[in-house]
Amino acid sequence: MLALHDGGGPDPERGPQGGLPFQNILWVYSGRRGIHCWVCDPAARKLSGQARSAVAESLQLVTGGDSVIRKVNLKGEIGIHPSVERAVNFIKKSFQKLCLEDQDILGNGKWSKVLDLIGDTDLKEDLEAAMQKGANGIQRWNDLRVKVQDYVSSRDWKKRKTSKAILQEIMLQFAYPRLDIAVSKGMNHLLKAPFCVHPKTGRICVPFNADDVEKFNPEDVPTVSVLLDEIDKFSSTATEEQKKIKDYKKTSLKESINIFEDFLSGLSASWKGELIAKSDAAMEF
Repeated sequence: MLALHDGGGPDPERGPQGGLPFQNILWVYSGRRGIHCWVCDPAARKLSGQARSAVAESLQLVTGGDSVIRKVNLKGEIGIHPSVERAVNFIKKSFQKLCLEDQDILGNGKWSKVLDLIGDTDLKEDLEAAMQKGANGIQRWNDLRVKVQDYVSSRDWKKRKTSKAILQEIMLQFAYPRLDIAVSKGMNHLLKAPFCVHPKTGRICVPFNADDVEKFNPEDVPTVSVLLDEIDKFSSTATEEQKKIKDYKKTSLKESINIFEDFLSGLSASWKGELIAKSDAAMEF
């Protein structure tokens, strides 16, 4: 199992960086602010601890806690890895809406966390002046982008501290998901099963469809008390025949359970296919 925190990853079905050879993937809301990614392929379940660590660490770009200022270091003077570039291109599609408008990371008086990532004092001072003049976060980002590109292209990389990949690093730091890779590394790590109840929020850990993640709102996820109210409300107007249906079908949990059952059906089919293939391979004529 992989656990993603504080946001979704680019192209969930292929992993945040893509290219992982796994097919049976179930995405589950953690009940608070995270996402759990259950990888159920037989090949994934048989990985050694070392191999599990390698997979998890290959997906981790954002490291360090609140005390660490620069959480992404691409070392991109000779270019960045294609998988990282793919993640950046994915983020670019939503960066303006997510970071510049909703989070407003370059809003009035809010840009210090971005400028703290700039290593060269003269560039940082120039950017500070530009931030003061900017009308909004979008204009400030455009000004920052131009000034940074001019600066790194006009100076020898040995004489500057600002990375050639600083713009990508900023986007990744503010928009790339943070992974709890300890969950994936250890086989003995405690896990929250789908449909358990989060102890602090009371919300159910529901599976969701990654293709419809834009429509998923954590605040709409029911608690146990909400489910009980939904059952009571349904029963108050239902016929005797309708009352016989399973309780979960009377609630907003129905869609999540359907997603879970569809996942299990696909998983079962893949197992049957593998068993048939092994059986055929073992036959002697």
